[in-house]
Amino acid sequence: MLDVGSKAPAFTLTNQNGETVSLDALDGKYAVVYFYPRADTPGCTTEACGFRDEWDAFADANVAVVGISDDPVDDLADFAEKFDLPFDLLSDPDGEVAAAYDSYGEKNMFGNTFDGVFRNTYVVDADGEVVLAYEGVSPEDHAAEILADIAALDG
Repeated sequence: MLDVGSKAPAFTLTNQNGETVSLDALDGKYAVVYFYPRADTPGCTTEACGFRDEWDAFADANVAVVGISDDPVDDLADFAEKFDLPFDLLSDPDGEVAAAYDSYGEKNMFGNTFDGVFRNTYVVDADGEVVLAYEGVSPEDHAAEILADIAALDG
C-alpha cells in the first residue's frame, strides 16, 4: 500500500473507448484511482455501480474517478456500456501500474495461485500526492465512504 503523503506514480493507460488517459491530465481537485480485479464480476460491479450512483456528488465536488484493472479494453467497453458507467475504466494488461500502486501480486482463489489486481483505492490531490488510501476495500458503499472522507479533508 502506498502511504498517505507519498507521490502517486504517474500512468498513461487506454480507456474503454480506446483513448489515452494519464494521471496528470485528470481534471479535478482530487482524483480517485481505484483498482479492481475483474470487470463484470459481482464485487467489481457493486463497486463500479456505487461510483456511478454517486457520480453527481463526485462531479459537484470536482473529483475525477478512474477504475483500473488488467482486463482488455474490449471487456472494459462492454462493462461500461452494460452498467452505464460515466467514468474511465483503464486497461493495465500487464499489471505494471497496479504494481506501482502496490495493488498487484499473487492471489489465491479456490486453491489456485495466480497474479492479479488487489481491490485498493487511492485519492490523489492536484499536486499528485496520495491523500487517502484504502486497502482491500469492501465494494459496498465504498464510493460514499470516499466522498465523506474527501469532505472531511476539505473541512
